[in-house]
Amino acid sequence: MSDAAADRRALQAGWLLVLLWGAAFSIQKSAYAAMGPATFLFLRSLLMAGCALVLLRWRGSPLWPPLARREWGALLACTAVGPVMHIVLVTYGIHWSTPFSSALISACGPVCTLLLLRLLRGARLARHQALGVAVAFAGVLLVMGDKLGGAHWQAGGGDLTMLLATVLFSLYTIWVTPLVLRHGGPEVMCWSTLLAAPVMLALGAWPASQAAYAQFSGLAWLAFLWTVLVSAFLGWMLWTWVNAVRGVARTAPLLYGVPPIAGLVAWLTFGEDFAGPKLAGAALALAGVAWSQQNAARSDKDP
Repeated sequence: MSDAAADRRALQAGWLLVLLWGAAFSIQKSAYAAMGPATFLFLRSLLMAGCALVLLRWRGSPLWPPLARREWGALLACTAVGPVMHIVLVTYGIHWSTPFSSALISACGPVCTLLLLRLLRGARLARHQALGVAVAFAGVLLVMGDKLGGAHWQAGGGDLTMLLATVLFSLYTIWVTPLVLRHGGPEVMCWSTLLAAPVMLALGAWPASQAAYAQFSGLAWLAFLWTVLVSAFLGWMLWTWVNAVRGVARTAPLLYGVPPIAGLVAWLTFGEDFAGPKLAGAALALAGVAWSQQNAARSDKDP
């Protein structure tokens, strides 16, 4: 296959993932409502652990991480922050919040990464990056403001939970990158998934033991399987390939399409409303994220 053909297919796959991930927020929310978030997390951990074992075996990779002592500390820290804390918080955040707000806050991950790099490593922010961060968070606050101050306090709490989950995922991304560069993305993801499984299963064991599985509808099971297998496991595998073919810089802007798709699907399925402040805040947030990511090379040129 020629480079042009591979690039075209990767772009098509990227847009397909944008559609799938945009719809995922509403699909996940329906699964949480049917199963309960704790039971969902328990079942998700079982299925993800099984997928991780199959993938490691298929790739011929070791099931037990062959790491030095220092790397073990890094992997355990990444596991605690990512596959445990982030997954728990993002699940409850989507459950309490609305699909569109959840997608919008998740899209602010790049600006959270910039701030963490500044705080943890002293990385220099160019003026356009600092402005983008400020605009993005102003937009998020505008979206959250009416919920936190009004009757929709649970949705506001969900937004705050999503924001914390987004920060933790950015921290996980920073911490896990050296391990991924040395040992490979699929391997590190699978090892983290397996290490997180006992903790996640313990957290959800009691709710899962009390769940009325016979009352779960076929659509609930389908939403569960779609969320775990298509959106999470296979989706991230495909996204890794798209980045490898097109490059991260050319691929990342596709993710700006996820919140609008999530909003459209949420309006069609949950009847989510879109008042003026929410739309204005969303526009500000996405504009800030986009601006903070543009022309990264300028960082070394700005005074």
